[in-house]
This record gives sequence, structure tokens and C-alpha cells, in this order.
Amino acid sequence: MSAPSAGPFDDLAAFRALAAGRLGSFEHTSVPDTPGLRRAGVVLCAVEHEGVPSVILIKRADRGRNAGQWGLPGGRLEDGETSEQAALRELHEEIGLAAGPADVLGRLDDFPAASGFAITPVVVALDAPGPLAPSPDEVHSVHHTSLRRLAADDTPVWVPQPGGGRMLQMRLGPQWRVHAPTGAMLWQFREVVLFGRSARVADFTQPDWTRH
Repeated sequence: MSAPSAGPFDDLAAFRALAAGRLGSFEHTSVPDTPGLRRAGVVLCAVEHEGVPSVILIKRADRGRNAGQWGLPGGRLEDGETSEQAALRELHEEIGLAAGPADVLGRLDDFPAASGFAITPVVVALDAPGPLAPSPDEVHSVHHTSLRRLAADDTPVWVPQPGGGRMLQMRLGPQWRVHAPTGAMLWQFREVVLFGRSARVADFTQPDWTRH
């Protein structure tokens, strides 16, 4: 009897096949151009870390835009760039990982950030990413969260707000409290890619400090 094939939470190749299929049929939404709107691309980059498929997160440098916040590798579009091109360029500039169009599995919804950016999340899987080389001007530290942690029942927590409504916290570890926009994109990745469920996030509450 042959051994059972590894599932997508335990094997990067299985994750890649699952993600490509689900993202290929996912009808993502785009934020239309409006005066003053700025655009950015970020990467949900899946790699093998400590033997299991994991997604890379960063803590932003303690100065500059989004100082000290949790984030995904990425940044604003330069003239003539697509969101995918900007996301892959920033992945290399910020943490030293090279990815090309063949590594892209698809994309999720644009997220309208309170800072005035429309952020496009691009999903990538890298078999042999090579060593990390974080840029000290942009990145304080690099972290990995396993797909199993993202999929865990106790990872998304909905916190009631004083004025009504609830705010998402993605609790990825003892000191990890990731809010929208990054938390929203991780939640949609979890729902759409890992579970194959329909999910939209554009209306998720964002903390006031993400406006800067």
C-alpha cells in the first residue's frame, strides 16, 4: 500500500496545488481609481520553515511609515508598475527573497486601507527561497507563521469595540496581535485559500494608528 500524500498544511507542493486551484476560481475585487488614491502590493509568501509550510510576516522598522507594526513584505507602486511587480520587487528589497511571475499563485481582494492606500495581496510559494536578508531601514524582524497556526480555531479573535462593532485580531503567538489591514488579508487568505470559503474583508475595522 502506498503512503498517503501529505496535505497542504504539511507539504508546500500540496499547498501550492490547492492555492493555485482556489485562487484561480476566486473572483477578486479591485478598488477603483479615485483622486488621491495610492496603490501598494504586498506578498503572502509561503515557504517551508522548520519543516512545515509557513507564511512570512515582518515587523516594520521603528522609524518611517507604519513604524513597529506587523506587516507583509510589500510597498507602494512605482511609475509603470503593476501591483504584482511592486509586490515582488519589495519582497526582494525588504527581505532579500527573489520571486518571479511563475511563483505567483494568484491574488486576493484589494484592501482599502485607512492610510489612503489600496493594497493588493499577491500569494506566492517559494521552494528554495534562500537566506533572508532583511533591510534594516525597513524591517525590524522577520517571522513565520505556519499554515496550521493560521487555520487554528483560536487564531481569529473578534474584539468588541466601545462604539459598537468588533475588531479582528489574528493571534498568531503569545505576543502576536495582528490587526487590519494585515490581519484582514491573513484572514481572507485563511478563509479563501486554506478553507475554500467565500470571504470579503473591505469593511473590516482598522485601528486608528493604521491611518499614519
